[in-house]
Amino acid sequence: MTGVESPAYVPGHGLLKGRTAVITAAAGAGIGGATARRFLEEGARVLISDAHTRRLKEHEAELSREFPGSVTAQPCDVTDETQVRALLDRAEREHGRLDVMVNNAGLGGTSALVDMTDEQWTRVLDVTLNGTFRCTRAALRAMRRSGSGVIVNNASVVGWRAQTGQAHYAAAKAGVMALTRCAAVEAAEYGVRVNAVAPSLALHPHLAKVTSAALLEELTAHEAFGRYAEPWEVANVIVFLASGYSSYMTGEVVSVSSRHP
Repeated sequence: MTGVESPAYVPGHGLLKGRTAVITAAAGAGIGGATARRFLEEGARVLISDAHTRRLKEHEAELSREFPGSVTAQPCDVTDETQVRALLDRAEREHGRLDVMVNNAGLGGTSALVDMTDEQWTRVLDVTLNGTFRCTRAALRAMRRSGSGVIVNNASVVGWRAQTGQAHYAAAKAGVMALTRCAAVEAAEYGVRVNAVAPSLALHPHLAKVTSAALLEELTAHEAFGRYAEPWEVANVIVFLASGYSSYMTGEVVSVSSRHP
């Protein structure tokens, strides 16, 4: 199937000017890294985090050259409550408030359910679902104090539909969707919105390294445009959900996919 070419990159329009944002798993070339760049291009001050300290420092240095004074970084393992609290405390301490929290951290893997170990199952759920819970809880506490804020979670279309070898990841992402809806209902009373994106296939170097060419070709063939999404295309939807353009949206899971049956 011949794919449609990726569209031209969309320039910033100041949609997040003056906002302070925290983005997890933001080192490198994936959705988190693309989201950090898009937020900076839209005028936000961004605190990026990642469990990979070396890559995080490298990405901070790269972004700082382009957006001096607007980006800082702090390592954070979202399975560690102490590190999560320290991350959110720093955002409030340095910027006075937290406006946007993007929960991008997640862990995948492929294993048939019949062969899956308890450790494989637990590890994926602890990073992907429990990590999102920890960061959401910490962000809500900060946003409740200020009376406003936005949380955007990264789910996946796999949370809706079955895929071989993805039982742990699918269960975790379905949990992120349910967490998003419940958190949104609870957070509405103090002016906080909670939404999620559900990408299908957004290709970046790390995914390409851990996924076979045959599987990538198969997944791409199911996309209506005949191509995978660029990470920045998913980031654009996250920008929308973080901005005032989605001011009456909460508890929604937005599919970022061109997939067809």
